[in-house]
Amino acid sequence: MSAASADAPLTVVLVKAGRTKIRYPAVPVADDGVRVTVRALWAAPGVRDFGFVRFEPGDVFTEHYWRDAWFAVKEVRTGAGALKGWYCDVTRPAVLRDGELLVEDLDLDLWVSADRSAVLRLDEDEFAASGLAGRDPEAARAALRALDELERLARSAHGLAPLLA
Repeated sequence: MSAASADAPLTVVLVKAGRTKIRYPAVPVADDGVRVTVRALWAAPGVRDFGFVRFEPGDVFTEHYWRDAWFAVKEVRTGAGALKGWYCDVTRPAVLRDGELLVEDLDLDLWVSADRSAVLRLDEDEFAASGLAGRDPEAARAALRALDELERLARSAHGLAPLLA
């Protein structure tokens, strides 16, 4: 990422089922041509308690998006810097265009707690109900492979660290 573009904020645009789910500002951290890394504050209003983790105002997300992979990995920390864990979204490969990082969410998610004691596959029911397997079987297979790969990495000796290095 050039010095000029590194200072320019981006807008992350998360699309789900053809509609914009959320848009939020992010600060570019790195772009090696394949992976784009940004930093953003928790963008949704208020606290979101999932039971296994709470996202709240002040939380800092370091988000890694790939142009050639079907997932995004978001490291989540408190405003004070304590690691909460990693929230992984299964997505189509990201597209960076005109100051927007466009990401299509495919419903499948994986949560990995900071101590890696919990590795949770999430929203498989939403994925099944989305109809993606009927509309785009190739994308559905890619999404399931991405979730399996994220889970395999999360449960491995080094966790997600090699992916984010």
